[in-house]
Amino acid sequence: MTVFGRRLDELFLPVVLSIGTLVVVRSVWQLAHGPVDERWFVLASLTLLSGSATLKLPGTPVSFSISDSFTMAAALMFGPAAGTVTVAIDGLVISLGLARRSIPPRRVFYNATAPPLAIWIAAQVFFLFVDADWMASARMSAEYWIPPLAVFAGLFFLLNTGLVAVAIACEQRVDPVQIWREHFVGLWLTYFGGAAVAALLIVLVQGRHPNLLVLLLLAPIPLIIYATFRHAIGRMEDRVSHLNQMNGMYLSTIETLAQAIDAKDQVTHGHVRRVQRYAIKLAQALGVRDQLELRALDAASLLHDVGKLAVPEHILNKPSTLTPVEFDKMKRHANVGADILSSIGFPYPVVPIVRHHHENWDGSGYPVGLASDAIPIGARILAVVDCFDALVSDRPYRPRLSQPEALRVLQARSGTMYDPRVVAKFLEIVETVPTEPHRTAPSEGLADITQAARRETIRAGASEADAETLAVLFELGGRTATASSPGAAMTHIQTILRRLMPADICALYVYSPETDSLTATCVAGTHSDAILRTTIPLGQRLTGWVAANRQTILNSDAALDLGNLTLTLDPTPHGCLAAPIFIADDLVGVLSIYSTRRQPFTETHLAIVETIADGVGCLLKLEGARASGPCPTTGPSAPPTARLLPQVARTSIH
Repeated sequence: MTVFGRRLDELFLPVVLSIGTLVVVRSVWQLAHGPVDERWFVLASLTLLSGSATLKLPGTPVSFSISDSFTMAAALMFGPAAGTVTVAIDGLVISLGLARRSIPPRRVFYNATAPPLAIWIAAQVFFLFVDADWMASARMSAEYWIPPLAVFAGLFFLLNTGLVAVAIACEQRVDPVQIWREHFVGLWLTYFGGAAVAALLIVLVQGRHPNLLVLLLLAPIPLIIYATFRHAIGRMEDRVSHLNQMNGMYLSTIETLAQAIDAKDQVTHGHVRRVQRYAIKLAQALGVRDQLELRALDAASLLHDVGKLAVPEHILNKPSTLTPVEFDKMKRHANVGADILSSIGFPYPVVPIVRHHHENWDGSGYPVGLASDAIPIGARILAVVDCFDALVSDRPYRPRLSQPEALRVLQARSGTMYDPRVVAKFLEIVETVPTEPHRTAPSEGLADITQAARRETIRAGASEADAETLAVLFELGGRTATASSPGAAMTHIQTILRRLMPADICALYVYSPETDSLTATCVAGTHSDAILRTTIPLGQRLTGWVAANRQTILNSDAALDLGNLTLTLDPTPHGCLAAPIFIADDLVGVLSIYSTRRQPFTETHLAIVETIADGVGCLLKLEGARASGPCPTTGPSAPPTARLLPQVARTSIH
């Protein structure tokens, strides 16, 4: 909302209350200092009685009575002052009837001033066309004053309902036109019906001026209108109650699906909640007022990635760039998610937003290739906030960007990938959106190293393989070669590697073709008992991905491998370095190194662990874990680290 809009909201209520108070006080003064027709007291009494029969509109703080016939008749027969005081009495009666609900005093004051102001203005307009003395003395034919009567009823309806709608909009910070259309348009019948009854009353009074009982004969007519509206509103309340139940069911469905997404994609946990907050704030800033559209965007923000349930986990959590084939599989999630949600039958357009939230402004997106305004506005909003939160969040394949850097990326993509108007508005409001900090929690795919630090450690790699490192590696080779078992070898490896890198935990995952999974059979270091016997299916998590793709990973989040287990470990494992183990071309297992420190692994550490993995493979072969015979890379009697020394020596000579 603009500064002007906020200032208008702050001024509206005081201005209406002030003007309405002046009008009521002036009207009371006029009645007190002039002759009052005794018939007005009868109308005022009927107003008091009928004003207690109030009806409340479901879902709003709005109530109305069936006393409009008497208040209009008072204004038409006895002038604006009489009508204003009568409406003020009606407003007070309604407020007193609602007092048991503890309504705020400002609402009572508003009920006693805003409606009187509305009827005073409408009556003033009416008497611009009709002579007041002729009207009161019944010397004017009905054909003459019926057209002004219609104008009076319409103006009173618009002013009275409009003032209430704007007051509600100011209080709830919503669009007053939408409030009016949703809750007040249907009340036109009470105003025009009340005007018709008032006209009938005037005609009868013209024929039987002295007889006050004529006024009482009309009392049943408003009561009939009250009974009719009460029945209609009762049915409306039933429909609202049913709608609330259905909406609760939809919300439960949304929450369940959102939790399923979080369980599937550990990298983006918390992402959908942040996207939801950004999306709704941005939509409101862009002027989206349709409640169905806002509800659709609210649900789509939580469910836009539901299609990832059909994407293999090793692709979702891959710690490096996707291959073209993997990216094609990833792109399917937009259509899959839309198809899943289309079977639910949401009462608002969730499916188009989910299906098209990866479309680009220039038509280069997927799944359909829509461009510019053909893309639903909700999808355009979601695309921008989805990208922003992804940029400022850590991923296994890259660290987070700072907010200024992320905003520069959005600006660079404005007009090609994203709607320029949406990007411009997001840049305006991004600082005003309250968000949770991106916590360094295990489930959020942390990356402790920046790209600059990564390049620096690569450049520093040559200097790390010095004489001391070589001495440590010689010791490692000797101890491992004399180890009595793979478990003892892992203990030696972890103890010595800890002097070279943040290797707080060394885990040997052995592959089983029968179960197509890897099991931690040897673990040394911190939390060894907790991690021992952990089983990971081939292709899943980090270790499973390394085994399936036969590639090493560096500085990925340990939580992507150990899952919820990290929540129970103290200190918490943070980084992970993993290398596959082969004998010839057969997969044996994976050597995974975990760090409980923030210190990142370097490229030199990666080279060391890769070579140790080869040596562990030979050790397993010598132990008979997989086969018998000489190790194909080092020979039958070579220690497990035989290939390590030439590798380190080569990296130290430049």
